Amino acid sequence: MMRGGGRRICLILVGLLSLLLTTEAYEVGLTFLNSAVAKGAVCLDGSAPAYHIDKGFGAGVNNWLVFFEGGGWCNNATACLTRKDTRLGSSKKMLTTETFSGMFHNKAKYNPDFYDWNRIKVRYCDGASFTGDVEAVDPKTNLHYRGARIFRAVIEDLLAKGMKNAKNAMLAGCSAGGLTAILQCDNFRSLLPATTNVKCLADAGFFINGKTIIGTSHIEGFFADVVKTHGSAKVLSPACTSKMSPGLCFFPQNMVQYIKTPIFLINAAYDSWQIKNILAPGVADRKGTFRECKLDITKCSAAQLNVLQGFRQEFLRALTGFGNSPSRGLFINSCYSHCQTGIQETWLRNDSPLLGGTTIAKAVGDWYYGRAAFQKIDCPYPCDKTCHNRVFD
Repeated sequence: MMRGGGRRICLILVGLLSLLLTTEAYEVGLTFLNSAVAKGAVCLDGSAPAYHIDKGFGAGVNNWLVFFEGGGWCNNATACLTRKDTRLGSSKKMLTTETFSGMFHNKAKYNPDFYDWNRIKVRYCDGASFTGDVEAVDPKTNLHYRGARIFRAVIEDLLAKGMKNAKNAMLAGCSAGGLTAILQCDNFRSLLPATTNVKCLADAGFFINGKTIIGTSHIEGFFADVVKTHGSAKVLSPACTSKMSPGLCFFPQNMVQYIKTPIFLINAAYDSWQIKNILAPGVADRKGTFRECKLDITKCSAAQLNVLQGFRQEFLRALTGFGNSPSRGLFINSCYSHCQTGIQETWLRNDSPLLGGTTIAKAVGDWYYGRAAFQKIDCPYPCDKTCHNRVFD
C-alpha cells in the first residue's frame, strides 16, 4: 500500500517538475537562410546559415532582439576541420528546435521587458564570432571562413522581414556570441535605420588577455591565429587596428572604448570558461592540479582561491577602458558561471543572482529603456550568496 502511494507521489512530483520546466521554457523551430548561400555567407562546411525566430506581438511587434549563439573558436584549419562536421560548423548537424527561456521567453512573468519583441537566436557555425571573410576556399579542406558574411546576410534578411521598421533593436549574444555583440556593435547600428533605438548586450563575452597560472600567455596567440585564419582584421575596429595588431583588437579590453553605440556587459568576474581556458588551460596545468578546482569552485584550495582572486583583479583592470557613461551598463557578479541571460534561473526567478538587490532582467530592462543607469561590480567570492555557481562533470 505504502509502495503504491509512494509511487503515485513520485509521479505527481515528476509531473509538477515537467510542468514547471515547460512553462519556464519552450521550443522554437529552425529557419534556414538558403538565400545566403549565393552570397557566400555560409557555415564552415558551405551549408546555409540558420536561426530561430519567435515573432513579436502586440506593442512589441516593431522591437527586435538579435542574439548570436556562442561556442568557442577554431584557430587553424585542423581545428576548423574538427568543427566542420558538428553543429558548430554545419547547419546540417543542428537540432531543428531550440529551447527559448530567460531573455527569449514570450511571457511577461519570465521576461517583463522583452517578452513581446521579435526574438531571434542566430546559430553559430563559422568559428570566429561572425567576423571571418576569406574569399578563397582550399579544395583540400573545403573550409569556408565567412562569419562576417553570415552576420550581414542575417541582418539583411531580418530587415526585409520587418526590422527595417524597428522602433527598438538590440544586438546580443553569449560567450563567443557575446564577443560578436561587442565587435559588431557599431556595424549593427550602421545597418539599422537612424530612427531606431539601437543598443548592444554582451553576456560572458568580455574575454581578457590574461596570463596562465604559470605566467605564460596562451589566449593571446590563440586569438591572433583565429583572426589570421579567418581574415577577421577587416571587420575589427579601425581605431584599434591602427594602434595595435588585429589579434589584440579581438580582445574587448583593447577596443571597447571605441564603441559609439550604447552597450551593456554582463559577466562573472570568475567566468568559468575563462578560468578553465585562459587562466588554467591544460597546457599550463599538465599535472592537473587545478582540475577539481575548475570543475567546482568549492573544491579550490586556499592557494588556488588566491590565484582566482588575482584573475578577478586582472579582469577588473581590463574593464577600466569601459568608462562610466550612463549609456554603458555593467553587471559583474562574483559567480562561477558563464552566460546568464538565456536560462530562466539566472535571468529572472525568485532565486536569481542579484547585484544591489537587482536581477539581471531588471538591470538590463532599466538600462535599455532609460529608466535607470546600472553599473555594479560585486564583492569578491564567496560573499555573494545569490550566485548559481556552475559545477561541471
